[in-house]
Amino acid sequence: VITVSPEITEISSDISINEGGNVSLTCIATGRPDPTITWRHISPKAVGFVSEDEYLEITGITREQSGEYECSASNDVAAPVVQRVKVTVNYPPYISDAKSTGVPVGQKGILLCEASAVPSADFQWYKDDKRLAEGQKGLKVENKAFFSRLTFFNVSEQDYGNYTCVASNQLGNTNASMILYG
Repeated sequence: VITVSPEITEISSDISINEGGNVSLTCIATGRPDPTITWRHISPKAVGFVSEDEYLEITGITREQSGEYECSASNDVAAPVVQRVKVTVNYPPYISDAKSTGVPVGQKGILLCEASAVPSADFQWYKDDKRLAEGQKGLKVENKAFFSRLTFFNVSEQDYGNYTCVASNQLGNTNASMILYG
């Protein structure tokens, strides 16, 4: 009896999918005896195998199911062969944190807007209905992947009021209001 160690001959490419979509991954392997194929999700929360054959089907994928999926082919002839596929799940922004802040006149004030999104959100700030531009006198806007910070270097009475942070990506947008008060 000739034994042949397992070899993965075909595996799905990395994929990017919108939340709620369906994913179908394939992992084909050869070897003698025929290798056993298993898929597992490389994640701290993952338990056991997600599939015990060549195909892995995920319907209505959620953001928690994003990450790397590992296909393993084993037949006891040699160590199992493993390959990974990266699954990126896109979802619209949601704002996780936006607090109102009290700052005395003449002090430095900061409004912070935190949002989670894939791809990363773009941020815009409004006071009442007027968009705040970067480089406006006495203001600084810093946008990072998961938050935007609006800094007032020297708060005046005119700065007090209602501010809105808008977070958007290709899949949608959301906003949150907060107040800068004295």
